[in-house]
Amino acid sequence: MFTERLSQLRLSKGLTHQDMADKLGMTRQGYGHYESGKRTVDSETLSAIADILDVDADYLLGRTPSPKPTHEETGIAFYGGPDKYSQDEIEVMEAALKAYREQKKKFLK
Repeated sequence: MFTERLSQLRLSKGLTHQDMADKLGMTRQGYGHYESGKRTVDSETLSAIADILDVDADYLLGRTPSPKPTHEETGIAFYGGPDKYSQDEIEVMEAALKAYREQKKKFLK
């Protein structure tokens, strides 16, 4: 799952093996080994790849079906899945995010 998603996401971003290697500070061949499955990715590199491709690391690992699991209305990322939180907790997080966004708008005016 990791190799397919890694390749697919890289191509969707218009990046080459060399582009990824440069961003990760490694050789093109070294990066290519991740996509071919010849090399296992360590946690630090996985995190860097997820940041470069702007996805959740769990998606790269095949643990979640969505590249960025979010709540439709608020954009809150539910790492571990929305079932991890009660409805009350979700409502509190949504209210806090809404208040923050309103304050930010006022501050930026």
